[in-house]
Amino acid sequence: MSDSNQLLDQVQREIEASSKTSPTAAGQAEQTEPRRQVTDAHIDALNEVFALFRINYHNQYYKAYSDAAVLGQIKKLWLDSLLRFEPETIRRGAREVIETSEFLPTLNKMINACQGDPKKHGLKDSHAAYVEACQAPSPKAAFKWSHPAVYYAGKAADWYFLASSSERQAFPVFEQHYKRYCERVMNGETLTPPDTPALPESVEVPLSKEENKKRLDALRKELDL
Repeated sequence: MSDSNQLLDQVQREIEASSKTSPTAAGQAEQTEPRRQVTDAHIDALNEVFALFRINYHNQYYKAYSDAAVLGQIKKLWLDSLLRFEPETIRRGAREVIETSEFLPTLNKMINACQGDPKKHGLKDSHAAYVEACQAPSPKAAFKWSHPAVYYAGKAADWYFLASSSERQAFPVFEQHYKRYCERVMNGETLTPPDTPALPESVEVPLSKEENKKRLDALRKELDL
């Protein structure tokens, strides 16, 4: 039982550390974003994760989680820390851990797996994306974006807000939206490029002074002026 208590203490310390060092958690704390509610989908995803761990890390799993009561507490702690992610992101993180590690993951490793590597999907880091969104000229939809996620995050944050607010105010808001779009991309969703404003079918060319004079003379003759 002492081993189980030590394990529980270790997980608690990892959660406290991850809440201080995780960029996602830091961004949420800075924005004072309301705590996300536990959903059945999150609970199902976490149960699936532990089922996968049990199958893939059989001996390690039963050695670490031999006490059913302690396992229940650990699941609650994991759920509390992973609640920031979408259920499918949690599943993706578990699959990545299983494919890349021979050892039962710690909570910190699971969080890193859920956060993923945006660069593998052609996504910039949050600050570089923020700079791109702020510097893009209008019309925004016509700009050649590095990735549609940058455009949609800027649109969600509000272009005027980004242009008129300091980076200290605007970046956390943009980052929150950008991370959500990145998460969708890393989960396999394809974001369509923004609709480019259609060009007019014909372009009016201003008349020369001579042509204007000819038309004015013709109009005077027509009106007998």
